[in-house]
Amino acid sequence: MSDKLLSWKFAEEFAVERPDVLAARLHSLELGIEPITPSMGAQLAVIAAATAPTNMIEIGTGLGVSSMWLMHGAPEAVLTTIDSELDYQQQARRAFGDAGIPANRIRLICGRALDVLPRMNEGSYDLVFIDGDPQSVVEYVEHGLRLARRGGTVVVAHALWKGRVADPAQRDDVVANFRFLLNEIAGSDDVIGALSPVGDGLLQLTKLTD
Repeated sequence: MSDKLLSWKFAEEFAVERPDVLAARLHSLELGIEPITPSMGAQLAVIAAATAPTNMIEIGTGLGVSSMWLMHGAPEAVLTTIDSELDYQQQARRAFGDAGIPANRIRLICGRALDVLPRMNEGSYDLVFIDGDPQSVVEYVEHGLRLARRGGTVVVAHALWKGRVADPAQRDDVVANFRFLLNEIAGSDDVIGALSPVGDGLLQLTKLTD
């Protein structure tokens, strides 16, 4: 195993989940829903804490793993989270209650994100987290940047898509979407972007313009 791979593995195992988050993770895995990794969650919590957001929005509730990491970093914020699966959101709501997150801090919206996002207010969010359908990631980021205030941050999970984005032999549609997104960000003057290898890639964008 290479030194870089050893370092990545060490960093992945460094994060420790609280029992409530771990319970939600295990429940997710039982149902075949892939949550963000603990290391990705920890980095997300750090971003939230550093951003000191008032309003956050999340695309892809799942069973609430990433939501709980966000609220851990910004417990005074209000999180709006969107998912098309009502049953997932109902289970996530229970997990939030078990974690002691006040009900008035979480706003759950059930619906297709591409139907819901156009109705959300422009420039109203300090932090946007995207962990939805990878086929729509480019559209999600476009909406996320519209919803983020100037100086706000958009964070995209799975930006290296299971290690496939870095492999030139991989050319499926999802890989192409992420490569297109990364190329667009690299050439943009409207955001500052950073790509972290944590989990299977975490893309962080800070919006510079209105």
